[in-house]
Amino acid sequence: MSKAMRRIQAGSALSAFGLGFTVPYLYVYVAQVRGLGSVTAGLVLAVFAVAALIVLPLAGRAIVSRGALPVLVGSLVAAAGGSLALGLSAGAATVLLSAALLGAGQAVMQPALATLVVDCSSTSSRTRAFATQFFLQNLGLGVGGLIGGHLVDPARPGSFTLLFSIQAAMFVLLTGLMATTRLPKAALPDGSPEQVPAVKADWRGLMRNRAMVWLCVLGFVLFFACYGQFESGLSAYGVEAAGISTSTLGTALAANTAMIVLAQFLVLRFVERRRRSRVIAGVGLLWAFAWAVAGFSGLADVSQAVATVSFISVYALFGLGEALLSPTLAPLVADLAPTGLAGQYNSAFALVKQLALAIGPAVGGPMGASLHGPYVVLMMVFCVAMAWLAMMMERRLTSAQNHPFASRSRVVAQGAPASPPAAPVGADA
Repeated sequence: MSKAMRRIQAGSALSAFGLGFTVPYLYVYVAQVRGLGSVTAGLVLAVFAVAALIVLPLAGRAIVSRGALPVLVGSLVAAAGGSLALGLSAGAATVLLSAALLGAGQAVMQPALATLVVDCSSTSSRTRAFATQFFLQNLGLGVGGLIGGHLVDPARPGSFTLLFSIQAAMFVLLTGLMATTRLPKAALPDGSPEQVPAVKADWRGLMRNRAMVWLCVLGFVLFFACYGQFESGLSAYGVEAAGISTSTLGTALAANTAMIVLAQFLVLRFVERRRRSRVIAGVGLLWAFAWAVAGFSGLADVSQAVATVSFISVYALFGLGEALLSPTLAPLVADLAPTGLAGQYNSAFALVKQLALAIGPAVGGPMGASLHGPYVVLMMVFCVAMAWLAMMMERRLTSAQNHPFASRSRVVAQGAPASPPAAPVGADA
């Protein structure tokens, strides 16, 4: 792993740490500590989603025209300013504006970091690079939430100011780290850091890429039925239908993170040797089974102990699916992007994710709390649809896009070198 890649991966972990450090406590901070009420607190959470939806289309153009590294540095500066302002805000207007700045900065980090991973990796190393990024992001989220939870105290407003100040300082530190990162020459157009790609972000061109359109539709279904339900519909269903306590919800989320951490590199070789579309379809069926287990925990006539164990296993099964998807989805987006347009394609996919994360809780929350049977059936249908979409998308993928490992193996078998004689992008000298 090159020095640049190590810095990018550290940036992924620290940005996720910042997200886990403060976001779980925003509602309590706004509603109770600042005394602004539940309506304002709900608006703050909505502002995060709205800010992301506004800036992500612009981020794609900026990454293509300016480069991923300058855009990432700008997003870190914005996030640092928003975090510090949020910790010092007392009124509703300043809280909402600060949350918008923080949310916009954090939203842009995701496609910028993903594009840097693409720029600093070769086709053969990209799967492992994205798996490492996902592992570090989940580790950062878990550690950030754990430390943040021990720092804050609703009875001490100063503890929240300290929380946001630490987050701001961390973003400033990360800004310096990324600003001094030297990308490999092969990751820069014509080997010059002053030059930018001679391409232009064109959304009409992206829409003409049928494989990317199918992947975006698939991504919406995927994020809606999984990530969009974790802290809304599924948790509400667990409490209301399965009688799960709030402490058990924390255990379930920990089981999800633990499964990702334990399984990520164990499944990597399995994923690398299979068609990406088949892996995604398999995850769809795995998650359909997970929702069936959720139905069993809340709808079957079983003891509370059995319901609790079953419910925790649902989050673990989702974690296994996430571990399978992390080295699959992001490299596929990168391979579908024409040369120089990885930033736009990463931003488009991040936009789809944000849409699903905004709509998912709005639909799943009320259904999970009151319409238990229909809720489970709907999510199972979405997961089966995910598997079907993956198989339909397979027809629109080239062999190199869908199964790069097999393509490289065939090249070697024919007696040609598997890669150019020059060192791959991001390799150590």
